[in-house]
Amino acid sequence: MPQVKMYCTDTCRFCMMAERLLQQKGVEEIEKIRIDLDPAGRDGLEEKTGRRTVPQVFIGDYHAGGYDDLMALDRAGRLDELLAGD
Repeated sequence: MPQVKMYCTDTCRFCMMAERLLQQKGVEEIEKIRIDLDPAGRDGLEEKTGRRTVPQVFIGDYHAGGYDDLMALDRAGRLDELLAGD
């Protein structure tokens, strides 16, 4: 399974929902970059994605996007493929 990284904050309910979805898909470890603890992390997030909102999820090198994007990938059957490394 590729590494999963998520830019998030502690109180973001969409971050919590994204984490729960990923865990339901079998992801055991998510590297969290807490931009509420490191505001400079938001600048890095914007540089990488062009977005300032959280969550922003990376599966390996692939930018999967936010929670709505994850759900769309899941509905299309692509999330399982990405998590399997396909």
